[in-house]
Amino acid sequence: MANLKEVRTRIASVSSTQQITSAMKMVSAAKFRRAQNAILGMRPYAKEFNAIVEGIDVADGVQTPYHAERRVENVLLVVVASNKGLCGAFNANVMKAASARIEYYQQQNIAVKVLTMGKRASESFAKRKDIFLRAYDDVLDAPSFDAVCEIAEQVMKSFCDKRFDRVEMIYNEFKNSLTQIVATEQFLPVQVRQGDAAHGKSNDDFIYEPNKQTVLHHMIPLMLRSQFYRMVLDSLASEHGARMTAMQKATDNATELLKDLKLTYNKARQAAITNEIIEIVSGSEALKN
Repeated sequence: MANLKEVRTRIASVSSTQQITSAMKMVSAAKFRRAQNAILGMRPYAKEFNAIVEGIDVADGVQTPYHAERRVENVLLVVVASNKGLCGAFNANVMKAASARIEYYQQQNIAVKVLTMGKRASESFAKRKDIFLRAYDDVLDAPSFDAVCEIAEQVMKSFCDKRFDRVEMIYNEFKNSLTQIVATEQFLPVQVRQGDAAHGKSNDDFIYEPNKQTVLHHMIPLMLRSQFYRMVLDSLASEHGARMTAMQKATDNATELLKDLKLTYNKARQAAITNEIIEIVSGSEALKN
């Protein structure tokens, strides 16, 4: 059985860890609430925006440079992770999905480049000089719409300049604080919903001035920027939810460990007291004899 000093040291260490994880859980909970409100407020806007654009596509078959379907020879993967750890399998799941996607394209002899957002992703892919393109880590510290749009604009320009034939986003889609879904979405080229086209679905309730084609050429870039921003917000909400859950589990584990350590400590202390009593009684009996 461990001596009392060792057990006391472990109790103090675990207690300190419990206080840290509990404080981190509270910080993550506050950040999670803000991130959750941001993504839940963004989704209805993005959904309605996409529906309007898809209605124009379906109704008239209007195309823009962002719709261009080309033979896929160069692919850009935008991987969104986090700048910090202690969030469970949040980053590992994204890295795993990105690695699987890279392997898939390389097996077809398609060139792949990776653009990362988040230090965890950057540190992982920076070692692979053949595929690593660039990192945008600082934007996640304060993810304003303008800052994210600058990245989206560069990605869109690269596609229009034919540097890449397809752009995909890999990120954690937010569902709730306990569940994050790793998603791989095609960002470019813009896809027309063929299922809607087959049914002749269109937005007849809208009046387009001066015409649908001009409106679409202005709306597609805005839709793409909004979509890019929505994916970043999804990832942030997922990150804070995953970290809050991880810290809650760590705090609970520390609490259980403290109970076991205190029980061990009490047993060791009782054993020490019993030994001292036995020694005193034995000494007393020896003096009598």
